[in-house]
Amino acid sequence: MLTRLLSNDHPRSKVLAVLLVAVVVLLAATPILIPGAKALSVAAKVLVFIVLVASFDLLLGYTGIVSFAHTMFFGIGAYGVAIASTRMGPGWGSIVAGLAVSLALSFVLALLVGLFSLRVRAIFFSMITLAVAAAFQTLASQLSELTGGEDGLTFKMPEVLSPGFQLTESIDGRMLTYYLPFIAAVLLFLAMLRIVNSPFGRVLQAIRENEFRAEAIGYRVVYFRTMSSILSALFATLAGAMLAIWLRYNGPDTSLSFEIMLDVLLIVVIGGMGTIYGAVIGAGIFLVAQSYLQDLLKLASDAASGVSWLAALLSPDRWLLWLGVLFVLSVYYFPTGIVGRLRAAGR
Repeated sequence: MLTRLLSNDHPRSKVLAVLLVAVVVLLAATPILIPGAKALSVAAKVLVFIVLVASFDLLLGYTGIVSFAHTMFFGIGAYGVAIASTRMGPGWGSIVAGLAVSLALSFVLALLVGLFSLRVRAIFFSMITLAVAAAFQTLASQLSELTGGEDGLTFKMPEVLSPGFQLTESIDGRMLTYYLPFIAAVLLFLAMLRIVNSPFGRVLQAIRENEFRAEAIGYRVVYFRTMSSILSALFATLAGAMLAIWLRYNGPDTSLSFEIMLDVLLIVVIGGMGTIYGAVIGAGIFLVAQSYLQDLLKLASDAASGVSWLAALLSPDRWLLWLGVLFVLSVYYFPTGIVGRLRAAGR
């Protein structure tokens, strides 16, 4: 049963298998074992980024396409749910309608970008997608009547997902809102794992390794790359909807910021490109470090208060510096990503 769920793509490393199980169990048990709003918010963000990063890995790691427009589709999903819930009121119908329109829009835009840009090579395609993403972010900021402009949109969810809803003494609306993205993340991750291990996924890998040879043996490279772009965009749209449902808010900086695109790139590199499993490990490590590094540095700075230069070096204000150091070390010691390194060691 587990083999079928994992699409015969086993971790191929005992350490990796333990890490994956630990991440999944911890995410499932966070609302019960770890009290506090911050821990729950971090866990929910990890779930969203697992889907977002895995969808980008489908594009970059399995097809070799570097696109900077991925956050555009992420934002479309978030704005679809936000706009529908604002205009139609709280309800499951609003969520479904917003999600349907978002997926349709993402499909059309991904198809257009694929048809017009995927024939362009390497860096030129990346620049085109960057321009498209920047234009969409500007458009979202200016259409204030529809998107709320720079202030964004705050909306309500169905009553069962509201914080005041109480199913039992220990299960409330906040917990139910968390488990909705959790179930969605598990199902979407398994779906992407199935895609990359299907004949379609094997063709994508062949195109990544040698595009000219794949075309020479009869595969229509543009078709497969366009389909990969569309699938990646649709999964990113679903990740954006997950974020909007959890936050009950969306704005340009929340889902369309270029910083999100950089975070996705970093997580893919840290976790391991072309593995899908790297999204789970990379998102967990990166987002936990990003959220708790300041707290750890504060403890270290207080402990080193007797040595002024060391306390200054470990100041929480320098958390970005230390995050950068951790990233450099991870790339140096894990050049193929954590998953790639563990699989190599397992062999």
